[in-house]
Amino acid sequence: MPNTVMTTDATPTFEPGREPACEPACEPVMGPATTLPPHALARAVAARSSRGMTLIEILVVLAIIGLIMGGVAIVAFNAFDDAKTKTAAKDIGTLAQSVEMYRLQKNKCPKTAQDIKAAGIIQKITKDPWGGDYVIKCPGEHGPVDISSAGKDGDISTEEDNINSWDENIGETPEEES
Repeated sequence: MPNTVMTTDATPTFEPGREPACEPACEPVMGPATTLPPHALARAVAARSSRGMTLIEILVVLAIIGLIMGGVAIVAFNAFDDAKTKTAAKDIGTLAQSVEMYRLQKNKCPKTAQDIKAAGIIQKITKDPWGGDYVIKCPGEHGPVDISSAGKDGDISTEEDNINSWDENIGETPEEES
């Protein structure tokens, strides 16, 4: 090795200003036009392949993440709306029991939830999950007592999203489909 100096531990060191020489078995890899030794060529290939991701690749990844997050958000909001509806149904069931207790104690129908609270049957008057009051009709048109929540739109006159005590499966948990 003409351009290296051997030390006592047999480790070659390179002289300043001179390029390291190839082993005798080293031949130019890319043909006669290139005189890069294999280790320099390997370094160049590694540098070229480790440049990182292109802008298009990053945008594709962000688009995929956005689609996944959008799907998760839709499922989460639907579950949140379902939870509010189930909460209102459970509250109506509980309020119906409280009205029955009031009727047994006072022998008359309460007009509002305030009457039930004043009788000491309930501790706190709750609002429906959308912030509205529960409407109590006693005697009711559909049963001994009708209790309704106006639902998401807050309008009791629209029947599409109201939760009522006379609805089927009020206060019951629907069974999971298998």
